[in-house]
Amino acid sequence: MAPSIAAIIMSAGSSTRMGGVKKEYQALGPSCLDDKGKPLTVLGSAIQAFSACPRIGPIVVAIPPGESSEKAAKASLPSSLLDRLLAENRIHFVPGGVTRRASVHKALSFLESLHPQYVLIHDGARPWISGSLIEQIIDAAIQYKAVVPALPIVETPKELEAAGLNEAAFIKRHLRRSTIVAAQTPQAFAFPAILRAHEKAAERGAREDFDYTDDAEVWAEFEGKVVAITGEPENRKITFPGDIQNSR
Repeated sequence: MAPSIAAIIMSAGSSTRMGGVKKEYQALGPSCLDDKGKPLTVLGSAIQAFSACPRIGPIVVAIPPGESSEKAAKASLPSSLLDRLLAENRIHFVPGGVTRRASVHKALSFLESLHPQYVLIHDGARPWISGSLIEQIIDAAIQYKAVVPALPIVETPKELEAAGLNEAAFIKRHLRRSTIVAAQTPQAFAFPAILRAHEKAAERGAREDFDYTDDAEVWAEFEGKVVAITGEPENRKITFPGDIQNSR
C-alpha cells in the first residue's frame, strides 16, 4: 500500500524585503500560465505543482493571521484549481504564527488528525518547483526519513566573527565550499517525528528565546541526520522585487 503523503506550503510571512508587498500573491511572467492562459501567481504556481503530483494528498497552506487572509490567499489562485482542490477536500488554509517555525508547527498540528506518513514542507515563494524534483524528494524521504534538496555554492564562504555585513567585519573562519551547500525546499520528513521535533523546538524556544533557520535544523537537533539530494537551479526563491521582474 502506498504511503500517505501531505504537503505544507509556507505563505505566512510579511514579505518585508519585498517592501511589504505580499510576494506570493504577485503574478509571474507569461511562461507561467494557468489553464485559461492567465499568468499564475507565485503561490498559484507552487500549489499547482504539488497538486499535480498524484502521490500527494492534503495540501495545507500556511497564511498570515487575520480575518481577510484566507480570502486573499484564495483570490490569488486560479479559480479552476481552487474549486477542484476544495471539492476534493484536498486544500486547507491555516493561520500561521509569529515566526516561520511557529507557522510550520501550526500546519503540522493541523495535519495530525489526517495521519500522513510523510510531509513535504515548501516555501510558497519558490514557484518553479518541478514535478520530477517533488518525486525524487518523496522517494528519498521514504528511504531516509529526512531529506532536503540542495545546490553547491559558487562563491567561497566565510564565517564572520559577528552577524551582519553592514560595515567592515573580521572573518572568523575560511570555509571549504566543497562541503557547503545551499538548502532549498521542499524539505521532507517522516510525519510523526517532524511533528514531535517541532513540539520540542517550541518548548526550547519558549525557554531560551531561540529560533531555527529551517525544518532540517529542527529535525537534526531532536531526531537525527538529514540527507541532502541534488536540487534544481530553477527552484529558486523569490525574495526581492527584481526576482519576480526577472521571471517575466
